Amino acid sequence: MTRPFRFGVVAPVLTDLPTWRDRVRKVADLGYSTLLMPDVPLWQPAPAPTLALAAALATDLRVGTWVYAAPMRPAWSLAWEAHSLSVLTEGRFELGVGTGRPGIEDELRERGLPVTTPGERLGQVRAAVSQLRDLDGPELHTPVVMAVRGPKAQALASEVADTVTFSTTSTDTRAEVADLALGFRSTRDVELALHVPVVGDGVAAFMASARETDPAALREADSLLVLPDDPVAAIEEVQRRREELGFSYVVIGADFAETMAPVVAALAGR
Repeated sequence: MTRPFRFGVVAPVLTDLPTWRDRVRKVADLGYSTLLMPDVPLWQPAPAPTLALAAALATDLRVGTWVYAAPMRPAWSLAWEAHSLSVLTEGRFELGVGTGRPGIEDELRERGLPVTTPGERLGQVRAAVSQLRDLDGPELHTPVVMAVRGPKAQALASEVADTVTFSTTSTDTRAEVADLALGFRSTRDVELALHVPVVGDGVAAFMASARETDPAALREADSLLVLPDDPVAAIEEVQRRREELGFSYVVIGADFAETMAPVVAALAGR
């Protein structure tokens, strides 16, 4: 089955609040399906209240985390927060969750939290999703987006996730990311999402490694982390990625929302 396209925007609060509120409304007006919030402590307001505000500003917009680091919160707390957001947004919240970005061990030490092994962190993701399902009960289903890489994380995602995105780096070749996408297996209907931090010569502001990301080098390497800023070329490339690899959910940085608007207008829901 070919899934219809949808498009998400990662829009942290990096400006004054009125400017950010205008951006949220603009994202909704341009036809994007989801406004997403990164989980970077102390960099901006916490994701949950920020997303609740975004959902109130644009009532036809879904909201989600991109993505919660499971080791930073007890599983019950993460599940309760996700369930609460689902209730408050009337089913428009998506829980993005993973085991943590590179360097998560140092962040855990800085905050006095237990430094767990990769296997234990994956267990924390499983526990959080399990408790979320218990809280949701039969009347509510909070979609879960899992960020994965290795075979154990992929195996868990195949069991519990509604959407899967692959943790990639600027050094990953198209072939390496293609292997991840084509190698993912599930007996369930799981959506594949692709995070694209570079459009044209621009790098998404929320990317911690932005200074290490060279748009020209990515284009030369035919990387999946970049899209052209020409709408016609971008439409062709996005369609190619769905046809060849199954990626139907495309996530970009908020700075590129207007540049990519013609792509969204042409492809969203199709």
